[in-house]
Amino acid sequence: MACTALTKGRGLSCDRSSGGIKYVYFGVYDDFNASATTGEVYGTGIIVSGSPQSITDIEMGSNVLYRYTLPRGESSLTETIVGSTENGSVYYTPSITVKLNTLTTADQDELIRLGKSKLVVFAALNATLANGHNVIVGMGLRNGMRLNSGTDVSGAAWGDHNGYSWTFEGMEEEPMMMVADYTTAPFDNTAFTMGTMVIS
Repeated sequence: MACTALTKGRGLSCDRSSGGIKYVYFGVYDDFNASATTGEVYGTGIIVSGSPQSITDIEMGSNVLYRYTLPRGESSLTETIVGSTENGSVYYTPSITVKLNTLTTADQDELIRLGKSKLVVFAALNATLANGHNVIVGMGLRNGMRLNSGTDVSGAAWGDHNGYSWTFEGMEEEPMMMVADYTTAPFDNTAFTMGTMVIS
């Protein structure tokens, strides 16, 4: 008897896709409110449902997401699939590297907070849906993401990078999930409950 059932094939897309990340959104893991709704990711208040599956509900009460606008062509995410035939196991390690320009007092202060926090991370990609909306993915839904490495650099030559490169990593039982499409702006979905997003 098969342990799993495939449901889809895949052809070639007619569209071209763009790489890179436009925005990253940080949510403190404990700020997501648990509920008993079917499809909830183990007490996090994040609901995964539908076919194909996506994040269809986020419950944060009055808690907020923090948006960072990223320089073009600098930041990226990678999810590595780690499987073992011998052990019969598979898990996923999402990783996102955020690059920001210019060393600042405010960013140094926030770096301390990010380093101490367990996070859920969302990334709005440069890739878009058919309606022009950015694709948004969620990482660390079950176990959270941690700031595990990075550099804060001054640069040496006039044209060198002056700023930050931070890498957040996680380990999950399932791959990262896409967020259900929004109406006008990211996370304005009627099913989502959260406070006003902090953007500066």
